Amino acid sequence: MPLLTVGHRGLMGVEPENTLRSFRRAERAGVDAVELDLRLSKDGELVVIHDAEVERTTDGSGRVADLTLAELRGLDAGRGERVPLFTEVVAAVAAPLQAEIKDPAAARSLALAVGHGRLHGRVRAISFHEEALREIRERLPGLPVALVTGRSTATAPERAAALGADMVSCELAHLDPDVVGRCRAAGVRVIAWTVNDAAELARARALGLDGVVTDVPRIVRAVRTAA
Repeated sequence: MPLLTVGHRGLMGVEPENTLRSFRRAERAGVDAVELDLRLSKDGELVVIHDAEVERTTDGSGRVADLTLAELRGLDAGRGERVPLFTEVVAAVAAPLQAEIKDPAAARSLALAVGHGRLHGRVRAISFHEEALREIRERLPGLPVALVTGRSTATAPERAAALGADMVSCELAHLDPDVVGRCRAAGVRVIAWTVNDAAELARARALGLDGVVTDVPRIVRAVRTAA
């Protein structure tokens, strides 16, 4: 089976991350899925942004949770792009979405958006936060979920199985054959972030992973060419 390719925040290596421009670029590049990050604005809107604060990715300042949607809309997220709503991303691209819940409070809003939009076949909820994934499982039992891990990757197989997650998205540096083997035994697929060069792609293949999360088009092209 060819590797699954996931565009990280769109394709953030070549476009402003978590913007409609970035998501469209990822889809044009041929990714199998687009990954994005979710938080709630002050007025409870489900917005697509990675950090708890806006400084790194926009020309503004302050916490996302302290800014209204209108205030967030007034910020430049790079190349004139705006902080999008989750529903705008759904409308902008047709690719499957890996929706990462950065703030557990956003889990309920994501579940509502998936239900209202009938997006069960397009969206996978992913998160570092186990409580967020548990809430998604309670509200939408049939929605696929994936546990995201970094330094906690060693315990990923067992925690994913306990959550009913059929996938883990692990930091490549913390993956080893033992973790991959335990995932296989638990029936859990393994993808790795972030794979941006030939050496990292070779390591992902050597580990027998199911997919890679990447910032750059060249990795998508390399996977497609090999397939």
